Amino acid sequence: MLSMIFGDAVVWGSLLGILVMLVMSAYFTYLFIHNSSPDEHK
Repeated sequence: MLSMIFGDAVVWGSLLGILVMLVMSAYFTYLFIHNSSPDEHK
């Protein structure tokens, strides 16, 4: 059953999409936190 699910390209596409969304949201959250801190690095 699992090999059938993970052998499907649609599953890998959706997993990749979810992973990309998570990475992008984490990156933008980091940017927002980093840029909203006091300007000591500029």
